[in-house]
Parts: sequence; C-alpha cells; structure tokens
Amino acid sequence: MRPSIRSSLVALCVLASARRAVAQKADASSLPPLKVVDAGYIDRSAKACVDFFQFANGGWLMHDTIPAAYPSSGVGRDMNDRNQLVVRSVLDDAMAQRSKLPAQSTARKLGTFYASCMDSAGTERAGLAPLAPTLADIDAVSSKASLLKEIAKLETSGATVAFNYGADVNIHDAVHYLAGVDRGGLGLPDRDYYTKPDASSDSLRKAYVDHIAKMLTLAGENAAQANAEAGRVLALETELAKSSLERVARRDPSAIDHQMTLAQLHATAPDIDWTAYFHDVGVTAPFQKLNVAEPVYFKKLNELIVKTPVADWRAYLRYHALSEASPWLSTPFVDENFKFTSRFSGAKALLPRWKRCLQVTDGTIGEALGQAYVAKTFPPSARARAKALIDDIRASFGQRVQALDWMSAATKKQAMNKLALMGEKVGYPDKWRDYSKLETVEGPFVLNLARANEFEWKRTVNRPGTNVDLTEWEMTVPTVNAYYNPAKNEMVFPSGALAPQTFDAKADDAANYGSLGGSWAGHELTHGFDDQGRHFDAKGNLRDWWTPNDSTQFARETQKVVDQFNGFIQVDTFHVNGKLTLGENIADYGGLLTAYDALQRALKRNGRPGLIDGFTPEQRFFLGYAQSWRGHSRPEALRNRVTVDEHAPERWRTNGPLSNMPSFAAAFGCKPGDPMVRSAALIPHIW
Repeated sequence: MRPSIRSSLVALCVLASARRAVAQKADASSLPPLKVVDAGYIDRSAKACVDFFQFANGGWLMHDTIPAAYPSSGVGRDMNDRNQLVVRSVLDDAMAQRSKLPAQSTARKLGTFYASCMDSAGTERAGLAPLAPTLADIDAVSSKASLLKEIAKLETSGATVAFNYGADVNIHDAVHYLAGVDRGGLGLPDRDYYTKPDASSDSLRKAYVDHIAKMLTLAGENAAQANAEAGRVLALETELAKSSLERVARRDPSAIDHQMTLAQLHATAPDIDWTAYFHDVGVTAPFQKLNVAEPVYFKKLNELIVKTPVADWRAYLRYHALSEASPWLSTPFVDENFKFTSRFSGAKALLPRWKRCLQVTDGTIGEALGQAYVAKTFPPSARARAKALIDDIRASFGQRVQALDWMSAATKKQAMNKLALMGEKVGYPDKWRDYSKLETVEGPFVLNLARANEFEWKRTVNRPGTNVDLTEWEMTVPTVNAYYNPAKNEMVFPSGALAPQTFDAKADDAANYGSLGGSWAGHELTHGFDDQGRHFDAKGNLRDWWTPNDSTQFARETQKVVDQFNGFIQVDTFHVNGKLTLGENIADYGGLLTAYDALQRALKRNGRPGLIDGFTPEQRFFLGYAQSWRGHSRPEALRNRVTVDEHAPERWRTNGPLSNMPSFAAAFGCKPGDPMVRSAALIPHIW
C-alpha cells in the first residue's frame, strides 16, 4: 500500500459548459506540469552520498510551503490537485445537468449527491434537524436489546460503534467470502492514545474529553451534563482500548484469524444477542461460521454491555453519531470537528468546500465518476505502456527469486507459482459498479451520505459463502495510490497514480522504472512476499509454504531492516517504529532491487540513451525513485504517524533502501564510510 500522503481518496473534476468560468478554473493545464524526474527539484549544494533525499528534492524543499489546509505537501498533493481538477468538471457538470437527466441514471444520482453536499446555505438552515431522528432513537435506548439494535442501525448507515461486521475473503478458502466481526468504535486514532501514561497522551485525552463535551453541548445538552458524560465516554472507550491488540501485533495474520461457529461466538460473548444483531444489520442468507478477529475484545465488550450503565452507552452513541455527521452539519459542528482532528494533522485551515465534497463523493460512490475520469485522463496507450513496465518488473522479480542463495528449491517453487498466479489490475475496472439501487434526493447531504453508506452495506452484507468477486476494485480510479491484496494475490494500480510524477508514457525508461517501477510496481509486487504477504499462498490462502529453515533465514534478514529503521528519527525524539513499518520497508527495498534489474534488461533491449539533464540512466533511475517520495509533513502529522502509520517518513524511505544498494553507490561514486553506504555486514539480503 502507498503512504498516507498518497492514500487520501481523491476527487474527480468538472466540465460544465453552463459554467464557463468554473470550467476555466477547473483546468489542470493551469497548474505547472509534473515530470517523473525534474532537475529543478535537485539541490546541487547537497552531496548525493551523504543525504540522497536532500540531493534529489532539496531544491523543491527550499521553496515549498505546506498549504494551511494540508498536513503535508509533495507528490501526493500535487498529483491529487490535478486529478481533482479533472473530476470536479465531472461533478459540476452532473450537478448542473441533473434535472435534465433520467431519474434513475447514475449521472443524476451523482449530481444530486454532490449538489446536496455543496448546498452550504441549506446545510446552515437545517442545523441539527437531519440528525434529530437518530438522536431521538439513541435517547430511547433503555435496555441491552435496544442498545444492540441501535448499534446495528448506526453501523448500516456508516458509523462504527463498539464493533463492526463485514464480509471479506476467507483466508482458508480464498474462493469464498467469510463473515467477520472486529473491534471498532474508538474516537482517538489508536488504542495506544488511551493507554500510554506519558504527559502528552494525558493532555490529548483531556482535549478529547473537552471535544466530546463541546459536541454534546452543541447538540443541546447543558454544560455540566455534557462534561460528565464526556468523562464516561472516555472511560468506556479506554476499557475497549485496553482489550484491543496493539497495531504491531495485528501485523501477524494469525493474530486476527479466529474462525469459529455461531455457537462458539455466542459462548465468547453470551450477553450479545447475535441472532438479533445479524437480523438487524440485514443478513438474510444465514452463515454457519465467521472470523472473530479479536476474541479477547469481544469478551470485554460483552462484560461492558452487561456492567456499564445504559446512560453511559447512550452518551457514547450520541457522541459517535454526532462525530460521524459533524463534517456535514452546520458551521459550529464543522469547526469543532476540524479543531480537534487538526491536532493529529497539523492543518491550519479547512479545505474548500468543493474539495471536501469531492473527496466524500469519490470515497462513497467513486465508481459513478470513474468512467468519465478515465476518458479524460488515461488513454489505452498509456495503460499499455504502464502494463508493459509492470510485467517487466514481474519477470525481473522471478529472476531474483531463482538466484537467491538462502532459499531452498522447495520454497522457490512455491514462490514462483505465487508470482505466476499474481493478479494485476492496471488503470481502471473492466466492469463498473451498478448504482441502480442507490437513492439520492434533493435535501440534506448528511442523509444522502447515510443512504450511500446503506447502499454499500446492502451490496456486501450477504456475501458470506458466495464466490469472491475478482473484478472488484478497493480504490477508485482517480486515487493516487496502489495496493496489494494478499487474500486475492493481486496488485492494483488506479489510473490516478499512473500519471506524472509517477509515470509518463513519454518519459525515458530510467525515470519511469525508478518511479513507477521501484516505488509503485516493484513495491506492490514485493508486498506479496513481505513479512505479512509471505504467509499467503498463490491462491490467497493463509498457509505456511516455507521450509522452517527458510523462515528462519527470512526472519534473520528482516531483523536487519527493523534495526536499520529503528535508528532513524521520525520527529523530535521519536524514532521510526521498525516493526510497525517493516512490511513497507521490505516492499520499498525489494521493489527497488527488482526495478533496477528490470531497467538493465530494458536498456539492453532498447539501447542506452545519452545523458539527460547531465545524468546517466542509472542516476536518473535513482532520482526517479527519490523524487517519487518528494514531500514533507507537519510535526503533528509525523507524531501521529509514529503510532498509526505503517509507512516511514519519505526521507528514510529514500535513504534507507538506497544505502543498502551497491548499484546506487556505483552510480554516484559513493565510497565506504559515506552515510549513503552501509557496511556489508548490515545489509539485508531478502528479495
């Protein structure tokens, strides 16, 4: 998976012949063009063998200022900005033309959804009224049975409270979906924020209580009651957090793999009427087994449902209903939500309303815009060139596997089979989602959002036992991101990511292989063989296909990666968490090695070009990789990422793997003892 700065769901853009001025604003050509390698970003005063990230990006860093509304700046934001201008045209046109379109057309539903979000005046007039029925239902909760019914109701409309239900690929039978329940419903970003005893965490918890109280006060409670209830909400969530696994522990697939029968689920949490719950969330096709990700959590939840006063649960539900809706309510709620969440991002101002509406539209009904976006941005020729590069990466990875001196023939055979069967989706889906059952109406956006969430819920709630849909995408096409899914053994590259600065069909091979090949294609492919992905076989089943000795060798070499990244400073006195970021760091390193091999094959096949901007193909390869991580973040965002993000900061994602590569040292003439040249004894040998 790509880093968080690239993973925010991107929006699409606007054509609107009826709004010529808006259309002119929404023209991506008004922004400076992006290049896969931009010589203007280079800091010529920096030394490549001392800090290559600074060398490759220092010229840009010197002049860039993070915009007030963002936690970070760099490649992800630049590409998002351009994608959003394309999609905004799609949305503005659908909004302007919606009354003329057929009532059940996807375009009309899309335009109505976006228009209701953009109706700021109507939102202010409505105030809290759209949420009044939900709050009234919560106030009516008086028993364990009515509590569970309300939890189910909130969940189907998009608010996860207490726990969550879903259907995912059965990792022991990857052809079929399996029902599952998992923890959920914490208001802070991670369980560690509730459990750490340090002064900073304590201060944050106090701020959270103040925030809860403020939200409840805005909803009409008196200050004394709101303050008391806020403290009880924190106490309840703290108990849930204490029973939750730490984020690093959940990286082990077996730690959250506990398949059991319904009878065993009832025994685990006997005071939860699971039969009634599954009925209330819309399960009409009964299933016989499910996965309970964290049984200890559900035992604690059962205890809390019995022992915690119903009044405390009502306060908890009321706050979470308000919190979920607050970005789309009137200004006081929007401002309070932003004030608190900015503690984790460092953002100084709200995004413009159109960007917020664009993001939520893409995030909930994104495939409704996908076809129009692709038609404007991603011709078939670009798809073909990107796919050819990705296939070249695949071939090079296979050669690396065959050449490994630490892996047995038996494990190599399994690895090669997994590689051969790995799926690959490039650009856009071949089958688009059907939105015929989605309802959107003229009126409060918060209700349209709930309808969209309910549509998605109904689309998947009865999947358990059915065949896995291998055509489905988990990201929308304008998204500047990519992913590998171990349970489907597939890598997916949305068209939003297959554009400059990541990839340019007109650019030289060296630049494209460094950027798309190294930090994207090679990266996602290597996720199939990182510390998590390696536990899944060629068909997506959780199965140990390694010999014991090979597993021991792998663990020994990956510990070198853990140790290397533990030594890097993330921000202030906080170090990178080498265990939390291990999978991404393995994918970066393996992706780079594989992409470099693929470039050498391409150069032999296509011929070596002369110097470009004064750099050899090998140097441009490494510049392409380093500039694909061009970016910087606010301290608040970096502090939060220490706890919640499996990706190291961009500087270390560049310098870390490059310092392990003799080919990098050779390209830039680095010598032993230079900071960008690590001792041979410390260099990991994995893929």
